[in-house]
Amino acid sequence: MSMRSTPRVLGAALVGAAIIAFLSIKLNAFRQFQIAEIAVQVTAVAGLTVLTGLSGQISLGNGAFMAIGAYTTALLLLHLGWPFVAALVIAAAVSAVAGAIVGIAAARLHGPYLAGATLLLGVALPGLAYVYPATFGGDQGLNVVYTAPGFLGVNFPLTRWQAWVSSAVALGTLVLLANLARSRVGRNWRAVRDDEVAASLAGVNVARARVLAFVVSATCAGMAGALLAVVTGLVAPGAFTITLSISLLTAAVIGGLGTLLGAIWGSLVIVLVPTYATDVATSHGLSSSVASNIPIAAYGVVLILVMLIFPQGIQGGVQWLLRLFGLSPALTRHKASAPDARSSAGEAPASQQEAALARGGDPPEPHKKEGTQ
Repeated sequence: MSMRSTPRVLGAALVGAAIIAFLSIKLNAFRQFQIAEIAVQVTAVAGLTVLTGLSGQISLGNGAFMAIGAYTTALLLLHLGWPFVAALVIAAAVSAVAGAIVGIAAARLHGPYLAGATLLLGVALPGLAYVYPATFGGDQGLNVVYTAPGFLGVNFPLTRWQAWVSSAVALGTLVLLANLARSRVGRNWRAVRDDEVAASLAGVNVARARVLAFVVSATCAGMAGALLAVVTGLVAPGAFTITLSISLLTAAVIGGLGTLLGAIWGSLVIVLVPTYATDVATSHGLSSSVASNIPIAAYGVVLILVMLIFPQGIQGGVQWLLRLFGLSPALTRHKASAPDARSSAGEAPASQQEAALARGGDPPEPHKKEGTQ
């Protein structure tokens, strides 16, 4: 972990926490619920950003890991009466184990084959609720009762507390992932993403790096599912369809693959755009059949515009604007694009240099040309 980046990341997280606290106090209950919903999405999308953006593995099954975290939390709260913090830890651990199992099984799959395997997981796993209705509640799901702590007072808004808890988990996740991405583990992931053969020759355990990325992504998705359970108060299979998995991947792409700030941008888009589109349709007196399709159309327009104008996502556009105005992109320097593999004469490819650094050693020495000093 890079100790030099830790104070900067913590400072950014504290500023974000202050902004969220201010907004949650000033805004109404519905906006507070939206803050909590955005925080849930950020937690899940950040894990998918690590899996797809850093390690290069495409997953369409992270909604299934969210379901694991949500059902684990619901069962612990309902039947054992555990505090939410303990249930969150157990949900993250169970999701991590599930991620390890899936990661080991999919370690040799690439591209569309990996996407197909995770797609099957995302479709099949939520269906277990129908197979075991006595445990998982079937189609009706499980009701989750979650209240604000007593020391906040009886009149403290539950939606504000949900926004605080969800945002705290999301910010903590972003801090940990930001420092993990700058550590040896993150360099391993990028080396494997760029060139698995070169990374393996440099001493990186490719299979272990790929499985670890799945574990981290599944853990984040499990925590997001646990948060979703207490924010919505209901855990049902209808909330974890394949549409959820696709929307998570779409958010990561819109925001900017490989950037944690991109996870925030993407989450804002998938939560706020449909809501505002619905408000516009309602205010203009459109019929219910037309208004129901407006959010989908607006969502598609935003996706197309972002991909056309900023192919590297919204965060890529932010970086471009910072460079355009001569501002230092210090806080947004971690790009989604692969390192430049074009080496000048006598230099090792970028993937080999990064793989050597991932092992903790020195990068390969450049070969000197004959007749040069």
